[in-house]
Amino acid sequence: MDVQRVAVVVANQVSPFELGVACEVFGTDRTADGIDGWDFAVCSPDAEPVTSWSGFRLTGLSDLDWAKAADLLVVPTCAPRSEPPPEPVLDALRGAAGRGAWVAGFCAGVFSLGYAGLLDGRRCTVHWVYEREFTERFPTAEVDARALYVDDRGVLTSAGTVAAVDLCLHLVRRTRGIAAATALARRMVASPHRAGGQAQFVEAPVLPSDASDTAHAAIIAEVLEWIERRLDQPVTVAELARRAGLRERTFLRRFAAVTGTTPHRWLTERRLDRAQALLEEGRLPVEDVARACGYASAAALRHQFRRLRGTSPSDYRRAFSPEPVAGSVPPTG
Repeated sequence: MDVQRVAVVVANQVSPFELGVACEVFGTDRTADGIDGWDFAVCSPDAEPVTSWSGFRLTGLSDLDWAKAADLLVVPTCAPRSEPPPEPVLDALRGAAGRGAWVAGFCAGVFSLGYAGLLDGRRCTVHWVYEREFTERFPTAEVDARALYVDDRGVLTSAGTVAAVDLCLHLVRRTRGIAAATALARRMVASPHRAGGQAQFVEAPVLPSDASDTAHAAIIAEVLEWIERRLDQPVTVAELARRAGLRERTFLRRFAAVTGTTPHRWLTERRLDRAQALLEEGRLPVEDVARACGYASAAALRHQFRRLRGTSPSDYRRAFSPEPVAGSVPPTG
């Protein structure tokens, strides 16, 4: 979807951090970083001032008529979550979903999407602290309270506060491409990409008394760096465990403790990241992109790309690559 106009919808008391994340990503001029911006506004019912959790008031807001023409509506946490937001907010959310615009909820802002009826029969996530309360209020929502964020057919939800950053970068990837998301993450000193299925938190295992968290993380970091240099080659868990000097079971436990995911999922995401970058450059046919990313065939890449990115490699290239260079190989796949 072509997202040009982004509205943050607030009412009652708003989380200043989550509001700030949306403003930082969508409301700050990034042309110096080579990122096309968005038309952006913070909106409230009748443009009334809104108080933040920290006590300061937000004034100079736009009204919800501005939001009714937005391609993306973002709802940060707005207290209280125990009751629906004002009816004009619910109408704006329903109207957005009805016309095919994207709607995103951050943390307890996901409750607003639930009150609007947008999560019935949809996959979603919510902060793990609120899981029981959320499922009791919205029993028809398909909740994955372990996920950082979920993207289900244009309705997007994120978990705890910092996961709003991950969801926003995911949105930038989908609307402006991986190069723009990486540049923005670098500017924000944030992780370029944490997969939505990654755990919200990881129960760290008890380490031997002569081990340290730093050494633990350093071993895995070295393995990750080694994998990055070999994304075009086959890699097995046994090989990674040997590289780390650990038994396979110990390696898998420590890998999950550091990354929050499995080696297979981490490797798949990194290979697809590389594929996206190569597709955006627009020069290689899909068969060569597949080989450069460790896939045995273009068909294997297409399968994983569609499964985890929701589109085909060729459609992704058409959406995000520059005009092909004269004499270059035309895109295939």
